[in-house]
Amino acid sequence: MRALVLTAPGRMEVRELPRPAPTANGVLVRVSAVGLCGTDFHIFSGEANYHFDERGAAVPLSAHPQVLGHEVTGVVEEVGSGVRDLAPGTRVAIDQGLNCVSYQRAELCEYCATGDSHQCEHYAEYGITGPDGGLAEYMAVPAPNLVPIESDLDPAFAAMTEPLGCILHSLESLQEARTRYRLRPSGSQQAVRTVVVCGAGPAGNLFVQVLRGVAGFDGRILVSEPDPAKLALLAPMGIEPIDPAAASVAEAVQQATGGERAELVIDACGAGVIFEQMPGMIRKQATVLLYGQGHAGAGLDILTPVQFREPTFVAPVGASGGFDDDGRPSVYRRALGLLEEGTVDVSALVTHRIGELEAVPDAFASGHREPGYIKGVAILD
Repeated sequence: MRALVLTAPGRMEVRELPRPAPTANGVLVRVSAVGLCGTDFHIFSGEANYHFDERGAAVPLSAHPQVLGHEVTGVVEEVGSGVRDLAPGTRVAIDQGLNCVSYQRAELCEYCATGDSHQCEHYAEYGITGPDGGLAEYMAVPAPNLVPIESDLDPAFAAMTEPLGCILHSLESLQEARTRYRLRPSGSQQAVRTVVVCGAGPAGNLFVQVLRGVAGFDGRILVSEPDPAKLALLAPMGIEPIDPAAASVAEAVQQATGGERAELVIDACGAGVIFEQMPGMIRKQATVLLYGQGHAGAGLDILTPVQFREPTFVAPVGASGGFDDDGRPSVYRRALGLLEEGTVDVSALVTHRIGELEAVPDAFASGHREPGYIKGVAILD
């Protein structure tokens, strides 16, 4: 089969690889669409490497080239002898995280048993930690990792199931954390009145959509984003825009709140400069949701004035969650359902469709910096 292989930072090439075979509990999937994620870009550039050996040392690409792609949808091509609830031709979204249920372990680890499968003690991740991802013609995947698509949802939009699942997991983690201010307060808890979302890319946009359309938050949402086109997409949701290139975000937050500042800040962009202004953005004992990664250019010393305000940091990763009765991931299924019913609309986010593997390296090298780019999806079938 043809696959796009990352052989070194900044270097990709199309190669012929053996077509994988499904296990008895597995399924061969013909890949339809693959979302290109910020995590992929960090791996491509060499800024990040999440493939570690048993001693915790990063495995270089020279020793183990990587097929990227973890936001994947496809069509069942072949099923293993033990699979009874999937058939060839079924359209599916793929949970890229391998966990105890994926491996059919007789006893779940403490993380899978408590609904935190993304932290499974035996965890691995397609396209990120070593196993080949979706930028290939086929993937062999355990049956529990496949969520059937019950509608005619565009494959490019269905590939957004994984990032939306990450957003849902993040807000669930936020609600479960012990914080002074809550999105859904009860008893003596105090309500979040102002949310600041830093970044209006795919993650920031999805956070706003879920806050409004799923969580039912009707308070103030301030969105910091230098791209007016991205802000315009969120205007119908009643956000208050902030251009960080034109003014201090901290000053804008204080002005909007009458000096009270925000009870919740969501970092959806991973820019280190956010922490320089955070003391002026957050109320004392506010909550900071760390979703973006990278934070290049910022030293830990800038945390000192942030810590003085005693915030609660919540740092969720991935689309972790429990399992439905059929062993499939509940968060993924819920995310896909929100896309299928139109509660969350990603049609305006998918701005670039890449129609062949040979064109994908350009998207990684420079295409994602083009004007108007929000989200790229490789269409392989």
